[in-house]
Amino acid sequence: MTGCPRHGLPPKPPAREGRVSLWRYLKLFRQDILSAQPARLYHAWMAEFKTPFFRSYMCNDPELVELVLKSRPDEFPKSNRVREGLKPLLGNSVFVTNGAVWKRQRRIIDPAFEGGRLRDSFEAMVAAGHAAVARIDKAADGTAHEIEVEASHAAADVIFRTLFSIPIEHETASAVFSEFRAHQRSQPVVNIAALLPLPKWMPRLHRRATKETAKRIRGLITELTAARMSQIDAGTAPMDLATKIMTTPDPVDGKCFDTEEMVDQVAIFFLAGHETSASALAWALYLVALYPEWQDRLAAEARAALGDEITFSDMKKLPLCRDVFRETLRLYPPVPMMVREAACPQEFRDRKVAKGAQVVLSPWHLQRHERIWERPDEFDPARFATDNGREGLRRAYMPFSAGQRVCPGAGFAMIEGPLILSMLLKSYRFEPVEDRPAMPVAHLTVRGKDGIWLKITPRV
Repeated sequence: MTGCPRHGLPPKPPAREGRVSLWRYLKLFRQDILSAQPARLYHAWMAEFKTPFFRSYMCNDPELVELVLKSRPDEFPKSNRVREGLKPLLGNSVFVTNGAVWKRQRRIIDPAFEGGRLRDSFEAMVAAGHAAVARIDKAADGTAHEIEVEASHAAADVIFRTLFSIPIEHETASAVFSEFRAHQRSQPVVNIAALLPLPKWMPRLHRRATKETAKRIRGLITELTAARMSQIDAGTAPMDLATKIMTTPDPVDGKCFDTEEMVDQVAIFFLAGHETSASALAWALYLVALYPEWQDRLAAEARAALGDEITFSDMKKLPLCRDVFRETLRLYPPVPMMVREAACPQEFRDRKVAKGAQVVLSPWHLQRHERIWERPDEFDPARFATDNGREGLRRAYMPFSAGQRVCPGAGFAMIEGPLILSMLLKSYRFEPVEDRPAMPVAHLTVRGKDGIWLKITPRV
């Protein structure tokens, strides 16, 4: 089922036209990562960007992406420039580390997200879904409501229920959620240290509000982590994700995370698991509002598959919803760009790439690439049943990254997203607001420039 809604194609930010100076580019970049980029990136296999301080190469060639992420990933570690703006909150988390430290962290974290263990978190996801349905009921009055707020609330609830066995209404969970929203507002897209080659000894400057909110968030997470450590010692801890991670020893050195290390990891679980899931859910709701024929099909599927008691096996009965969520992630990948660094000299497409050069991989451009996908800007969940769609999934689909640094929560997200989307569509109808169309912008994640506004009514 294809076709465009009466609003036209799903919203896409306009690309900049022509060349601009470095300072103009930085100004555009601070406003929105996506619209600062030239339109040719939707067609080019590779593009080189020069600055007085470093060279940057965006790679859309699937063979180069394969090289960087899968074939020789140790030669392309995470760029340290990425961590400059995130360090106050994330510390030394698995999102920003490299080398032996990162490998140790993944050895401890990965077992908690293995396929079989997802079942253990499913009941908490369902509880968060029911809570989201109940909260939406207050907004189902046919007037305009900002759906990103609701999606953010639901995603945060999932994180706290699955990680610490507490709902979002818990005092500490609620405080973390509130502080995180304040941190988002204070956090700039680019820290100056990410652009200039400052020596390591020079202090990194961050906004006061950024540092203060990060400090409060980490303090609250420390309270939760220390309390869980005490429960583990007393043998009274619930067997949730936090307990699993905190009691898993590294098979190499036999040591578990200490409290400080765990605080770093919980911070990124909250950032990645909450921020990205909220983005995906909000855009999925917006897309089905634009395409009511798909929304009705998903609602019928949900009513047939989900009874009063929802079980893990019910997820197999939601293939349409899974494809809609997958197509949402193709069009609106929560993390639009990833930055690696060449640890040694390389050669890309007969071009010399010096050691220290920045290598940018863009799910946003790769998943809309005009030379890979048919009708790349259209919303068409049925594309994955076609040869082109299957080929695109194999070569040019990476909303969770790929290779050894693939997001450990990818499987978790692909259960959580379709589950909560189905539960909401089973009970409610979502419609676009004519005078408030959504326009995607990217800072840390892809969100609506002025929010994502929908009208909600009970489904009868």
